[in-house]
Amino acid sequence: MGKNLTIMNKVKLDEVDHQILDILIDNTRVPFTDISKRLFISAGTVHVRVKKMEEAGIIKGSSLNLDYVKLGYSFIAYIGIFLEKTKIINDVIKSLNDIPFVTVAHITTGKFNIFCKVRAHDTKHAKEIIFMIDDIDGVSRTETMISLEESINDKKRLMHRIFNEL
Repeated sequence: MGKNLTIMNKVKLDEVDHQILDILIDNTRVPFTDISKRLFISAGTVHVRVKKMEEAGIIKGSSLNLDYVKLGYSFIAYIGIFLEKTKIINDVIKSLNDIPFVTVAHITTGKFNIFCKVRAHDTKHAKEIIFMIDDIDGVSRTETMISLEESINDKKRLMHRIFNEL
């Protein structure tokens, strides 16, 4: 391939960086020694390159994947939030952040001011969460969609695609 990518004119990614990222995308917990053996480079080189990508903001920590069903949080709902005034949007986002069951919140265009994802134990618990959201100052109303099944939840495919395009 031989492609290089310069991120913000600061960090240049080469083929080795791409290979390291490709491995980490599939498993963020893979030891650097395993990466070094697969790529025939030293573990120190892997460490230095990962640190370089972290400092450049290309790699932002690592994520932990949980089985929410086994943990009792199998109910997923998406809630569109209508605000009384758009200028209070940051205050509402701060209040949503205080509700741990709101796992994602987006400021959006279109029908809703904010669109969020909620995880709950069941419908009763989801109702309590929706009421918490409704009680936030400035929220005029909400519209809820219940997820029947989470069919795709895979950021890895996109990450691989992005790095293959570089």
